[in-house]
Amino acid sequence: MMKPNILPKNDERTVVIGPCRLSYTHLFEKYTGPDGDDSRAKYQTGILIPKSQKETVEALKGCIKAAYDQAITKYWGGKKPKIDETSDAYPLRDGESKDDEAYQGHVYINAKTGKKPSVTDRSGQPIIDEDEIYSGVWAWVCVTFYGYKVNGKCGIAAALEAVRKCKDDEQFGGSVSQSEAFGNIPMDDEDDEDL
Repeated sequence: MMKPNILPKNDERTVVIGPCRLSYTHLFEKYTGPDGDDSRAKYQTGILIPKSQKETVEALKGCIKAAYDQAITKYWGGKKPKIDETSDAYPLRDGESKDDEAYQGHVYINAKTGKKPSVTDRSGQPIIDEDEIYSGVWAWVCVTFYGYKVNGKCGIAAALEAVRKCKDDEQFGGSVSQSEAFGNIPMDDEDDEDL
């Protein structure tokens, strides 16, 4: 396990964490969401951090605190809104609250960006094949936390900066391979005559 690397730029709001698992991953094309509104489309991924990575969880909380402190003057006009671990406006969440088995035993962050993030393999080479990055893959991820105020609501969010694939694992949501789906079906040319 790698120690979290808090970068001094951005007032210690940027951190590299991992290995962690990605979920609901859209890194090669922007995701519009269920409403289909392209104007709000973002590149995004859920980042699942095992609760056992206590040092990483504490580093994330420190970066979130730095973003909160900056936002007091930069976005919130000196006000200090209540944003804590129980708030929907807090970006680090307990996976036990989700009805998804993959999230159990983890905390998670949803990170988004309007610009295409850098996505590389272990050696730092760009990943071209979109099938290499999927929900369930392990990666190191760089995120920057920032404060926001939208329609009068204040909060802290995570901007996705870069992703470096670490290793493969079972895909979340389970998909069926060609051999699993059609492996037991005899295929011969004689069947074509029945069509």
